[in-house]
Amino acid sequence: MENTVIKINNLVKRYGDLIALDHLDLEIKQGEVFGLLGPNGSGKTTTINCLLSLLSFDKGDIEIFGKKMTPVSYDIKKEIGVIMQNVTVFEELTVYENIDYFCGLYIKDKAKRREYVEEAIKFVELGDFRKFYPKKLSGGLLRRLNIACGIAHKPKLIILDEPTVAVDPQSRNRILEGIQELNRNGATVIYTSHYMEEVEQICTRIAIMDKGRKVAEGTKDELKRMIKNTETITIEILDIPDNIAKEIASLPHVYDTDISSGKLTVYCSGGKHNLTRVLEVLQKNELSFGRVYTELPTLNDVFLEITGKALRDKED
Repeated sequence: MENTVIKINNLVKRYGDLIALDHLDLEIKQGEVFGLLGPNGSGKTTTINCLLSLLSFDKGDIEIFGKKMTPVSYDIKKEIGVIMQNVTVFEELTVYENIDYFCGLYIKDKAKRREYVEEAIKFVELGDFRKFYPKKLSGGLLRRLNIACGIAHKPKLIILDEPTVAVDPQSRNRILEGIQELNRNGATVIYTSHYMEEVEQICTRIAIMDKGRKVAEGTKDELKRMIKNTETITIEILDIPDNIAKEIASLPHVYDTDISSGKLTVYCSGGKHNLTRVLEVLQKNELSFGRVYTELPTLNDVFLEITGKALRDKED
């Protein structure tokens, strides 16, 4: 389709007996901020490396901007900006010189390059540090420099792999705001992160990978509807008779309840007005209760239920 930026079809990557990518299909549209999630070892980084033709693969096709991607597709590569997890800048160059070097790989016109470099410095708010060497920068400023080096040439597709690891809250917020601004300016973004709240905040669509396969895909709301728990109601209550507890447990969409530590917890799957129905039972039976709150599932809940495990330690 005309607005498809990336199309991965039936991608297989093996390392001996290990299948790193197992018939992966993925399609990313123009203008998306696409989240790529998965436990360590799920294949995210392998997918990105195949996408960039840094790795060969055993089977499948990759198209970017409607063209087949190959190691010599320089016309495609110049439209891509890559910001990997490990900061890759030159220690012997200043902030300005680093950005100028990476921009110069794509922009040969000196006047235009100078303009682009200045815009990148302003974009990541490194104006006060332009003459600093990387070893003098904090972790957060280094990350911002890394991003500036990757986006200075104004790519149409930007790939960010864990760009906020080990940075201070101020830099993290600036990085996330910057990604959204790049997207508003027309860039399509692929974003990987272990910080689920970041993905929930900025991604328009998300794919969850596990064992080299895509196991779920959709918007954050679509993904949340895929899991059993869609609402958890907690009510502070000192005592609740068994018959009333059973009545609550039998309400529509309630699939489990728990009474412990002075709290009634009601787990719901689907439906609307679940809280209203629970409170009606308590009020009808004239039971006193304290604080009431309801929680919707987070993307982290979805991730753990779909993959069945916490984040693993081994690399992709």
